[in-house]
Amino acid sequence: MISGKTWKFGDDVNTDLIIPARYLNTSDPAELARHCMEDADPEFSKKISAGDIIVAGENFGCGSSREHAPVAIKAAKISAVIAGSFARIFYRNAFNIGLPILECRQAAGRIQPGDCLEIDLATGKIVNKTKNETYKAESLPEFMRELIEAGGLMAYVRKKLSGAPRESRL
Repeated sequence: MISGKTWKFGDDVNTDLIIPARYLNTSDPAELARHCMEDADPEFSKKISAGDIIVAGENFGCGSSREHAPVAIKAAKISAVIAGSFARIFYRNAFNIGLPILECRQAAGRIQPGDCLEIDLATGKIVNKTKNETYKAESLPEFMRELIEAGGLMAYVRKKLSGAPRESRL
């Protein structure tokens, strides 16, 4: 179960807004986290708390295919992103690094900044504790939840290989 306070953004939040290009000279997650959403809100990284949730409209993560964007969000200790829709490459990159994301147009439209949410990734159930409302996103397949629980694709593969019989290792 994921729970946290929400931060709301609009449609077409691109990867340059998530992590401005001027910070792409580093791959250090902590440094990227300090600049997450900086051009939308210069104080964002100072105001958020671990476990907070980003909510946005349509086409979240559009623009360039840089993996820095979901890394910055995850490193900022944002626990999940809910949006009406995601750019496909951002969607894949988010799961590859272990960032939980859910598509739910109803939630994206109804949730307001500061609302407190509870999210069940297995069922796709999003409960807005502030408004006493429930929204239904698509549940995440078990494999995708395992990627998130492992911390991303690389950690998932390491875990699988460490427990695999010797002859089946890559």
